[in-house]
Amino acid sequence: QVQLVESGGGLVEAGGSLRLSCAASSRSFKGYAMGWFRQAPGKEREYVASIARTGLSTAYADSVKGRFTISRDDAKNTVFLQMNSLKPGGTAVYYCAANRRGYGLGAESDVDYWGKGTLVTVSS
Repeated sequence: QVQLVESGGGLVEAGGSLRLSCAASSRSFKGYAMGWFRQAPGKEREYVASIARTGLSTAYADSVKGRFTISRDDAKNTVFLQMNSLKPGGTAVYYCAANRRGYGLGAESDVDYWGKGTLVTVSS
């Protein structure tokens, strides 16, 4: 079983930035595709971004393109999400996700492992 532990959430003003981290317990980390999902209060969980096992391929939801950047450090078994220009009403719990296949992480059905989430609160 792979454990994913998110960190870096907190309170930020609209327009500000925050960097989330997700540390994985598995030595197979570099073979996994990694991603981030989020769930706003009263809404369904939604895809945010993902990065393939090589790190060469990334993908983003349209709503975050140009503002968020996903990256990974395989030496530290960690994936990051740099979030800039956070929007009012952007409060959500952000979840780290892993896919053993190594690519094609774009929906909840692609996820093999979930973290417990970290709360990002955006104040207006």
